[in-house]
Amino acid sequence: MEAIPAKMLDQYVERRGYRIIDLRSYEEYLRGHIRGALSAPEGKPDTQLNGHKKDILILYCDRGARSMSVARELERKGWRTKTVVGGLRAYRGDNIVKIRAEDMAGKTIDRERGGH
Repeated sequence: MEAIPAKMLDQYVERRGYRIIDLRSYEEYLRGHIRGALSAPEGKPDTQLNGHKKDILILYCDRGARSMSVARELERKGWRTKTVVGGLRAYRGDNIVKIRAEDMAGKTIDRERGGH
């Protein structure tokens, strides 16, 4: 597991071979998340990735503690991980996606995949 500064997140957005995982609650994810991030509020993104262990997981939470813990657990299961120091609160880049309530009217949200 490698700890990376929040400012490095932009380097991994939509980059082949990397999956960005948001470990915060689904409601927090909807209020704002990194573009392309998968929502995994239960802290078990490995169950949603169907064994794509070739990808490196970039994990973030609100402040960084939860992502560090989940990263350690995933490393024990054979995943390669990076965790964001300071979490989303430390991020100051341009890749935040916010979903407005009016955008959600009449749409189905796939909570399992974090889709919108």
